[in-house]
Amino acid sequence: MDDTPDQGGLPPSLMFLKWLVIVLMVAMIGGVITIVSLLVTRMPDGSAVALPENLALPEGARAQAVTVAKDMMLVVTEDGRVLVFGRDGRLRQEITLD
Repeated sequence: MDDTPDQGGLPPSLMFLKWLVIVLMVAMIGGVITIVSLLVTRMPDGSAVALPENLALPEGARAQAVTVAKDMMLVVTEDGRVLVFGRDGRLRQEITLD
């Protein structure tokens, strides 16, 4: 007593769309896994920069940012100064910011 005809599956255009969605889903999952793995493997572990032990800031200065270059280190202090140190830890120059 079943009067509905057998459809036989999806039309070809919908079948193509179904496979496009599946491929997109797999590509997105692969992209998320790649991004997460890159973030995990390239995160700094806190010991990326080895500062010299004899690097001493002037009295009362607190470091706000540190930049390490090839032959110098720049320390920006909270009171608006840029301290330029050599790789040996000796203070080369002090620049006051406005």
